[in-house]
Amino acid sequence: MSHPATFVLVHGAWHDGRAWDRVVPLLTAQGHRAFAPSLTGHGDKAHLLGPRVGLTTHVGDIVGLILDHDLSDVVLAGHSYAGMVISTVANRVPERISRLVYIDAMVPTHGETAIDVMPITQVMIDRAAAGAQPWRIPPLPELPAPFGLFGVTDPDDIAWLRTTLTDESVLCFQQPAEMDNPAQAAIPRVHILSVGGAPEGVTRRPVPKAQPNGEPSRVHELKTGHDSMITEPVELSALLLENA
Repeated sequence: MSHPATFVLVHGAWHDGRAWDRVVPLLTAQGHRAFAPSLTGHGDKAHLLGPRVGLTTHVGDIVGLILDHDLSDVVLAGHSYAGMVISTVANRVPERISRLVYIDAMVPTHGETAIDVMPITQVMIDRAAAGAQPWRIPPLPELPAPFGLFGVTDPDDIAWLRTTLTDESVLCFQQPAEMDNPAQAAIPRVHILSVGGAPEGVTRRPVPKAQPNGEPSRVHELKTGHDSMITEPVELSALLLENA
């Protein structure tokens, strides 16, 4: 890489910007810029969580950050649900994005919701509907090893991760991705897949052989759980730098 890169790292559902705490220093130590904001309803914005918070809100968070900081040539990386976010951000400001990186992420087409991409999401919504606040979906529960809490199995890491998790609004999974701007299709894409195993019912769409821009798909695998930024930050950071 001949010049410093600018990374914008977008966390997935229930998480916040602290999910990237082990990755950001590895990128900045190499002279790059890295932003890891918390989306509305999470982290320092947890108090803003409400039924009207949705995918559109989160897209606005990231577009606002990019414009407020006048960022360009952005390597825009999204984890899990944030694949929905970065796809629509690229649709809004394609001229500012140099690459999209989907980290074990949802990869929609235009008009699809998270429910379309990962149907098990509807099961979570249905369960929430029976609660006192049907618009709130609590974080997924910890599962026996090797699945753990979002793929995190170290007891200390699990204890820390629990302190960062907050509920997600149903609307995040119901609003559709926008991908109708032809310019977004030209942006190169990279897929980083966690292949350490997934709980029953959680399935991933196969990555198409070709990107929307016609180039062969670029796919990397990490043999770890879903939250690779916590379990394998060195390896993940190396892949981000390799593909910047």
